Amino acid sequence: MRITDIKGRWQLATGVEMPYLGLGVWQTKNGEEVVHAVKWAIELGYRHIDTAAIYQNEIGVGRGINESGVDRSDIFITSKVWNSDQGYDSTLKAFDSSLKKLGTDYLDLYLIHWPVAGKYRDTWKALEYLYKEKRVKAIGVSNFLKHHLEDLLSDVDIVPMVNQLEFHPYLLQQQLQDFCKSHQIQYEAWSPLMQGKAFDIEELQRIAQAYDKSVAQLLIRWNLQKGVITIPKSSNRDRIAQNADVFDFMISDEDMKRIDALDRNERVGPDPDNFDF
Repeated sequence: MRITDIKGRWQLATGVEMPYLGLGVWQTKNGEEVVHAVKWAIELGYRHIDTAAIYQNEIGVGRGINESGVDRSDIFITSKVWNSDQGYDSTLKAFDSSLKKLGTDYLDLYLIHWPVAGKYRDTWKALEYLYKEKRVKAIGVSNFLKHHLEDLLSDVDIVPMVNQLEFHPYLLQQQLQDFCKSHQIQYEAWSPLMQGKAFDIEELQRIAQAYDKSVAQLLIRWNLQKGVITIPKSSNRDRIAQNADVFDFMISDEDMKRIDALDRNERVGPDPDNFDF
């Protein structure tokens, strides 16, 4: 996968091109905070904004995109159906609600937020319908482990194009990565900076210093070199800019392995098998 600049894209299995670096807006408040974050990101060259119904900031995200002055067709927007809205008919309604809040007539990517047992199969059928109706350019899942994917894939017309997961040096889940790759499901990271905990890891500090980069920049670059799309979140303009300053260096194979070696199978977020749905 070729890494070029902030506007670079990777092709999904169906041919849709998805920007490999985006702005995450989890915990970014609706209103001026998220509007400014989105506008700053787009001004700095970002073309991928990741939100979700449960974040309750889709209205602000839509405003930020609209006020950015950049054509909607150049922006890749992701949203997600929340757990309580899962099921066939309720997913279709949730999708319409997200479109209305975002002020757009289509999404670039729509995801099942969590694998709610007994519901995610029907939810997926709704996503397949939306895709076939060309109301969304790509569909996928989030927080699906291997056994969830195996169950889903046993009864699909369309294979998920993306799986968005917690991913960082303490949680590689290599078998899951390999499974996704074998089915042409693009791996995407949430919490790539471990919700800030990565900054305290001395090994990462040492490696980052050798490249004259921050730990955040090191990890974002590490994600990209591993072929993982990443969406670091920030509402601070300087940090949004710094998170995109990762295209003037390359991590050596040796240092990539040093970062990989930190894996502990340790989460900073909820476990998909034990999440309180």
